[in-house]
Amino acid sequence: MNAVGWGLVSAVVVALAATVAALAVPRRHRPAVTGVGVVAAGLLGTVAGVVATTGTTWSVARPDLLPLIGLELDVDSLSGVFLAVGGVVAIAAGTYAIGAARHGLDGPGVQAALPAFVASLLLVPAAGSVGTLLYCWELMALTSLVLVVAEHRERPAVASAGLWYAVMTHAGFVAIMVGLLVAAGAAGDGSFAAIRAAASGLSPAAASPAFLACLAGFGSKAGMVPLHPWLPRAHPEAPSHVSALMSAAMVNLGVYGIVRVGVDLLGGGPSWWWVTVLVLGAVSAVYGILQAAVGSDLKRLLGYSTTENMGLVLVGVGACGMFAAAGSRALAGLALTAALLHVMTHAAFKTVLFLSAGSVLHATGTRDLDALGGLRSRMPVTTAAFGVGALAASALPPGAAFVSEWLLLQALIHGLPAPGVVPAVVLPLGVAAIALTAGLAVATFVKAFGIGFLGRPRGAGAAAAAESGPAALTAMVLAGLACVAAAVCPTLVLPTLAEVAGGVVHAVPAVSGTVAIELVGVSGVLSPVLLVVTLIAAAAAVVGALRLLARRRDRRRARLWDCGAGPLSARMEYTATSFAEPLQRVFDDVLAPEQDVDVSHHEESRYLVAAVSYRRELPDRVERRLYTPLLDAATAWGRAGRGLATGSVHRYLGYGFVTLCGLLAWLVVTR
Repeated sequence: MNAVGWGLVSAVVVALAATVAALAVPRRHRPAVTGVGVVAAGLLGTVAGVVATTGTTWSVARPDLLPLIGLELDVDSLSGVFLAVGGVVAIAAGTYAIGAARHGLDGPGVQAALPAFVASLLLVPAAGSVGTLLYCWELMALTSLVLVVAEHRERPAVASAGLWYAVMTHAGFVAIMVGLLVAAGAAGDGSFAAIRAAASGLSPAAASPAFLACLAGFGSKAGMVPLHPWLPRAHPEAPSHVSALMSAAMVNLGVYGIVRVGVDLLGGGPSWWWVTVLVLGAVSAVYGILQAAVGSDLKRLLGYSTTENMGLVLVGVGACGMFAAAGSRALAGLALTAALLHVMTHAAFKTVLFLSAGSVLHATGTRDLDALGGLRSRMPVTTAAFGVGALAASALPPGAAFVSEWLLLQALIHGLPAPGVVPAVVLPLGVAAIALTAGLAVATFVKAFGIGFLGRPRGAGAAAAAESGPAALTAMVLAGLACVAAAVCPTLVLPTLAEVAGGVVHAVPAVSGTVAIELVGVSGVLSPVLLVVTLIAAAAAVVGALRLLARRRDRRRARLWDCGAGPLSARMEYTATSFAEPLQRVFDDVLAPEQDVDVSHHEESRYLVAAVSYRRELPDRVERRLYTPLLDAATAWGRAGRGLATGSVHRYLGYGFVTLCGLLAWLVVTR
């Protein structure tokens, strides 16, 4: 057993030991034991993943460990990327969990589910057969569901979010199972090696349904529109460190599944597969950031941001498949490298953002940006951590996401001369989607940071806020440092990611360089270090010039100009709702907001207004148009079914008799 095997097996054993310990140790020690176990499992998983990305593989088959199908693990470099990302996120989440035992989160069930969830996050990318993947996927679904509904006694919305998550994640599981069983049936064996070997002989009539079923199942887990409604519901209601694990690690496995099945196991497939992925990714990115830009719930905003970023990753995966189908292996490798880098950078900044949002929630008791503000002086570390994450998520230099989106744009732009009508339409669509989401992301996180942390407090909770404990602060600092490293030194991981992507699409690495990023096969050079140094020098020069000019003038104190209306108050500040109102007007046709103004008059005269109430709601339009009719139809079907179940044995026998006669008649006709 090599370092990959030792690291992975040790991580799973430690996580399972922490699960058992959470059920046995006293309540006061439970969070510490669980948190330390999660951190240790994350460290070991990170080591295994990092070693695997360098080309070290490991596989094992134990037919006696799982019922019917046994256990088969097969870790390669692609698995290693997702192992390492999941391990790093688990380190931060486990550190945060040590101090997150408030609000009923120290119960044995919740505490035991956390390390088991982390174990499943590490086992899914290591699965080497259909049965093992399905077992681990279901373990991930069940343990994450327990964590999502952890606070169902405190908030009624948690139960609704848990129901949505349970239904959609298990519907996705069924789709994945169908797709993989179709592929395994043609191979005659459930191992990935057998499916990979039989892919060339798989007919299009079987391969395309298998891929589309897997795309639906894995895309649902990645938050792909229109299969996303669970994500903005479950992420806000889950405990914040669980939200970080789900948003920064679990959703990545949806992308992993699409790449593993479509590119690796099925051999790439026709171009239209990947055109579908690219278009769905572009739609997800734009729709997700639009919903985030107009939202005022901090954690729901971050949930929609996850849909946006996973959409960008899917754009890269779709472009990779398109270029590979067209024979442009260099561009395919570049697009997949950009997608993998964005997976890593998104994991870093989404971890720090969700942990910071949890710190704010525990300190103020609210997620409503309209009721926050003034947290900079009361929660300086949380403010700084959220600021780092907001800069990274905005895709502005020197943010962490800037390099990955730049690489993605390079791949799409260099692919524009590709022949054919479809690439000529789809690739500019991808470029436009990236540009639009980048601009809206800036507006979204300027709103979240400026309205939520600056200015004056607009609520009692914000006015009485205090900084979080040392465990939460340590976790935020660790995640923030990961964001800084991803922004300043992406070249530490980019050549390795390029090697991984090149191995998947059978091409030479698309990126090289240790200081500057140099593209291979196409023209393009970027130096993140030089960019950061230039920006810091420019900012220092501007600040120095302003200070120098200010010294030459006499200073005098004066009251801030208030237009003669008296001292400024918190009621005069922008709220998140008012900040987003211009954007809402621009995208009214897409968002379809619902607004209602209720004017109450005095009884003595209809000309005298007693009160005016304003209500605005921005429902998820996809959910309203697609899922509401489906749920209504299911409800009507269930109510109709009640009339059939009268309790009469004679009626039930009649149902059976009619069904049997119908089947016999059908057999006679068809034979």
